[in-house]
Amino acid sequence: MASQAWLRTAVSEGTLRNSASRRKGRNHPACRGGPRGPGPVTIDAGPGCILDRITPSLCGPMTDFVRTDGRRCDEIRPIRFQNHIAPHAAGSTLVEWGNTRVICAATVEETVPRWMKEQNVAGGWLTAEYSMLPASTSSRKPRDSSRGKVDGRSTEIQRLLGRSLRAVTDLSALGPRSLWIDCDVLSADGGTRTTAITGACLALRRAIERLQLSGKMTADPLRSPVAAISVGLLNNEPLLDLNYPEDRDAQVDMNVVMTGAGRLVEVQAGGEEHDFSREEFQSLLNLAEKGLQKVFAFQEQAWKSRPTASPLASPEA
Repeated sequence: MASQAWLRTAVSEGTLRNSASRRKGRNHPACRGGPRGPGPVTIDAGPGCILDRITPSLCGPMTDFVRTDGRRCDEIRPIRFQNHIAPHAAGSTLVEWGNTRVICAATVEETVPRWMKEQNVAGGWLTAEYSMLPASTSSRKPRDSSRGKVDGRSTEIQRLLGRSLRAVTDLSALGPRSLWIDCDVLSADGGTRTTAITGACLALRRAIERLQLSGKMTADPLRSPVAAISVGLLNNEPLLDLNYPEDRDAQVDMNVVMTGAGRLVEVQAGGEEHDFSREEFQSLLNLAEKGLQKVFAFQEQAWKSRPTASPLASPEA
């Protein structure tokens, strides 16, 4: 994008370079810079990275508690982005977050919804759809088309996706067009909605870049990146980035959507046969913020490693 002033995460590119140069022996991709070109961008969010020193652990001693996959309570799963996964899309990425895999693709339509025309609403529109493919779970999930309707969970998640993206987008700067972000889950192991939001931001950003190159858009409508992560309480331990077994058994689970400037977009929190205190809520929110600082750094590294963009072709081409 033309300006990076809006990227005010707690991790700056300079911080990564300086810390990496002081700390020998660390070979974390976010510290050394990822590969350039059209290939996948692999970013391992494992232990030992200098990013782990940004904030202290918020979980306390973990002498007796071991997660199902061996992670610390404040450790996120490995993240891998593969840009330009759908060549016909205006922008796309495949996000692999642990064993959860989601394809996010952006499509541009040179029209706006009928309600905008009828109400003379200026600018454009941005919306999203979400779906889980039949083989994304251990037992086959029927397609919505075979059921004749979108299930309630998918409807809720795609509305969350749309709200999250519109919160950081200046719709008036889009021009009289609609951007669709389609998120399809290939493999589900917890955090599909948070993975979709994080990847959708990259797909949207790519579509905007190509619209600018084609001369269809001059201003940059994306005010800030957006990403999301899950947290929860399991056996009274606060956990960051829940996988499916943890999400299934959690006493409390929470999804946090945040901008790169550290502002909240949405917080979804609920207890399952369990209540929680304000202090526990704040602790989980702090843990999510710490995790999102890392996610934004990985997301930005994936953006910098994208292949060279081409102008967006007209539909008639």
